[in-house]
Amino acid sequence: MDRKTFIRKTSAGILIGIPTVTLLSCSSSDDNSNPSTDDDQGSNGPNCLENGTAISISSNHGHSLSVSKEDVAAGTQKTYTLSQGDGHIHEVIISESQFEILQGNNQITAISTSDAGHTHNVRVSCA
Repeated sequence: MDRKTFIRKTSAGILIGIPTVTLLSCSSSDDNSNPSTDDDQGSNGPNCLENGTAISISSNHGHSLSVSKEDVAAGTQKTYTLSQGDGHIHEVIISESQFEILQGNNQITAISTSDAGHTHNVRVSCA
């Protein structure tokens, strides 16, 4: 196996493993943490509906994405196109249930479509 193949396979394993662990560790606490998170943070904490979102893209090489506070408020499933990076683009879908999580001022992670032999984890959190 050459270096390039090794890096691709290792990256794919990491890209699949991290969201799985994140989803499993966060899924049971989302419903119970919303009221206490809002009470603890008051008006000073992150708020997707008032401040919009912050985006983090794993293994990024030039892609960008914007999820507006208006999109969060609408809460309707939407497909976004990541900007072109390194000669290719990806799409990512944010579902209605993920928008509900953002409306509760919690972060979500979505996995992009595959292009150029890889995907990206896209983390959307409240600003």
